[in-house]
Amino acid sequence: MAEPDPRRWKALALLCAANFMVILDSQIVLLAVPSIQRGLGLAASGAQWVLSAYLLGFGGLLLLGGRAADLAGRRRTFLAGTVLFLVASLACGLAWTGGALIGARVLQGLSAALMAPSALSIVTATFGEGPERHRAIAVWGGVGGFGGTAALLAGGPLTDVLGWRAIFFLNVPVAALLLVLGPLLLAESRGAARAYDPAGAASVTLAVTAAVFGVVRAPEEGWTSPWTAGAFAVAVLAGAAFVRAESRSAAPLVPLRTFRSRTLTGGNAVTFAAATAVFGTSFAVSQYAQGVLGYSPLVFGFATAVLPVAAVAGSYAAQAALGRWAVRPVAVAGLAVMAAGCLALGRVTAGAGYAPGLLPGLALLGFGLGTCGVAGSVAALAGSADGDAGLASGINTASFQLGGAFGVAAASTAVASWTDGTGPAALTAGFRGAFDVSAGIALAGALVAGVLLAAPARRTVPEPEQVRVK
Repeated sequence: MAEPDPRRWKALALLCAANFMVILDSQIVLLAVPSIQRGLGLAASGAQWVLSAYLLGFGGLLLLGGRAADLAGRRRTFLAGTVLFLVASLACGLAWTGGALIGARVLQGLSAALMAPSALSIVTATFGEGPERHRAIAVWGGVGGFGGTAALLAGGPLTDVLGWRAIFFLNVPVAALLLVLGPLLLAESRGAARAYDPAGAASVTLAVTAAVFGVVRAPEEGWTSPWTAGAFAVAVLAGAAFVRAESRSAAPLVPLRTFRSRTLTGGNAVTFAAATAVFGTSFAVSQYAQGVLGYSPLVFGFATAVLPVAAVAGSYAAQAALGRWAVRPVAVAGLAVMAAGCLALGRVTAGAGYAPGLLPGLALLGFGLGTCGVAGSVAALAGSADGDAGLASGINTASFQLGGAFGVAAASTAVASWTDGTGPAALTAGFRGAFDVSAGIALAGALVAGVLLAAPARRTVPEPEQVRVK
């Protein structure tokens, strides 16, 4: 039996820094959008694309990025993505027009689609199955949960003190450090040698990109508008073409047998539901705190500090729980706690103070997110062989990003539907509706996870990690 790599914990710290940076950048612009809009003279629709462009690039290429890591080499793919991320972040910070910024954000998303799945697949290749891998994934999940919520904490102060360009320049030294230390700490690995699958790559990229486009445009255009309906129709047709291509390919990008694993499917359902609930709730909380309670971005950033702290606590609690219990009760409990946090926020009033109004819900939401991040990742990666680690990581990361995009869209739609007027009470009613919708999504995710993770995972690939799911 091979000795564990003595550099593995230092490598994990490096990879977690990359994960934090990638997840942070998907949401950090949320509080900076008004400043970007004023600085570059963007219309409201153009300002929205500063956020959406990253999601399009990230979500559209994730599966291809994951498989590229398996075929071309995980360390090589990770470092290539990091170089691209550094260049794109620099371009974002130096953008002179709205169009230049949106284009750079697309490039930033594409680079993240190479970095994120290759980093997680390096984690699974570096740590052997069992408690040590669970511990590593707990750290990974905790950092991811922290990054997903720290965007609200960091975005406001950075924008207020240093200006909106600082949120992009922040990435440059971090990416440079990754490029210096990556070759020293990360071992190269890859999956079984296979040819590329251009038909599968093109169809799945089109399907995911069209789905993300439809979701991010739905709140503005309407869920039944020609733009939205057309995007979803393209996604369905491209998805059907993808299934057909994969069923006929001798070397498919995504072997269809992958989705026969109940553990993998259930883990990704947990990830999707958790991302939907937390992104939708975070969007509504930021609007409520600033629009109704009158918080400045700086004050709001400090007010939400409880969210990332609770997420880290939840991830370590999940790691400890998985040493005693199966993944199913841990995942279901995490989603239930998230739902409780959303329901607590759904009781806020126009004059609520921080401690009785926001604090309990944010703490519960963060703790549940940390728990779900670990349980979802462990389950999703358990049914994959080492040769498919990059693919499984790409699917799991795609589930998180698609869930996040859907969550913001669902919350935006709920706010518009429940708001009847312009006063604080009317606005609060809209935000409460968004919190309740997020709670419903988290509960639905708990039910789905309870069903999918109820039976032992079917062995669909050679030598998968054994995870208890009952």
